[in-house]
Amino acid sequence: MKKLYLLALLFGAGQAWAQTDALKAQVAKKADALQPQLVTWRRDIHEHPELGNHETRTAALIAAHLKSLGIEVQTGVAKTGVVGILKGGKPGPVVALRADMDALPVTERVAIPFASKVKSTYNGAEVGVMHACGHDSHVAMLMGTAQVLSSMKSELHGTVKFIFQPAEEGAPFGEEGGAELMVKEGVLANPKVDVIFGLHINAQTEVGKITYRPGGTMAAVNDMQIVVKGRQSHGAYPWMSIDPIVVSAQIINNLQTIVSRNLNLTENAAVVTIGSINGGNRSNIIPEKVEMLGTLRALSKADEQMLIERVKTIATKTAEAAGATAEVKIPLSTHYPVTYNDPALTEKMLPTLQAVAGTNNVALKPAVTGAEDFSFYQEKVPGLFFFLGGMPKGTDPAKTAAHHTPDFYIDEGGFSLGVKALCDLTLDYMAGKGK
Repeated sequence: MKKLYLLALLFGAGQAWAQTDALKAQVAKKADALQPQLVTWRRDIHEHPELGNHETRTAALIAAHLKSLGIEVQTGVAKTGVVGILKGGKPGPVVALRADMDALPVTERVAIPFASKVKSTYNGAEVGVMHACGHDSHVAMLMGTAQVLSSMKSELHGTVKFIFQPAEEGAPFGEEGGAELMVKEGVLANPKVDVIFGLHINAQTEVGKITYRPGGTMAAVNDMQIVVKGRQSHGAYPWMSIDPIVVSAQIINNLQTIVSRNLNLTENAAVVTIGSINGGNRSNIIPEKVEMLGTLRALSKADEQMLIERVKTIATKTAEAAGATAEVKIPLSTHYPVTYNDPALTEKMLPTLQAVAGTNNVALKPAVTGAEDFSFYQEKVPGLFFFLGGMPKGTDPAKTAAHHTPDFYIDEGGFSLGVKALCDLTLDYMAGKGK
């Protein structure tokens, strides 16, 4: 009897997998046919970029498209976010797919017909606005994914939740935003999400290729402020002062020992950076205080906590040794957790990525110390975040413009691959395929 039950289960699973393979064949054809439309959407969004928490035009474009597909739409989520819910014709898990919508305060220099000419205000200053990280392509690919999956709605074994997120690059100063606010407002509930997938275009990875990493793939980030207070004096009489500039220099040097002496570099990398130091206003006055601003990056929760504790200890004790004081705030305004790809989920879904791109085109990548607020979703549900090539074939990655720069450029030829990957991950997860 037990053998018959197992055979029945295997037969049922085989049928489901065969149906899924048939749907994936449809996905491939539909995604390839959508490629010109994906480029059109991306160029339109690229030409009309919007900063975080202000993506009103982009959100309206997305909402109108989803509604035209018969997808249930929620707008105004986490200020300007859009969520689409596609209920399949058969019972199954809830799979979330996410794209970020915001641009950056960068003035574009790329000579393309759809280059951004948009200007806006950021932190009180007039700035150019540019999709200098590829979020415009993420939106276009998720719009295309929604179109393909909605066309096979009756065959889906579960529900798909399309999350179009604002402010991944950070909310304006003093505001909430991004994935953290979306989670707080319940984007992973009603219906409850079982798993989430996301991708990021990469200008240093050749088009047609996919890279991934299990575990910590992008760093946790904390910004920090250190205020050193001493005693002011005339610059001619330094012995009457407690010089916060000298103390700050000692703190900066001592902070460098955290990575070199406290971190197990055979396991993970980390970063301790002071990016700003301000104090004093004349050459002959030793000031009363100095302010330093910096960033901490770590690839595990344990390393993140160690960095925070060591910075606080080093700053306060170094200052104390000189008769000064140091006040440390971590985070000052920004904290993203580690972007952590669930190892079991990554192993299970790797065959899907290899099948859609070709095994030779899928590679394990090193961890990076950049950060991603996709991590807030992964704190709540298992998630897989991977990278899609956007560099023209035959290009030297060392000579291509980096993300967040005025010369950032991507090859649009891989967009249909992004749609196939998101669709196939959804279908295979719903069917229980994988290792």
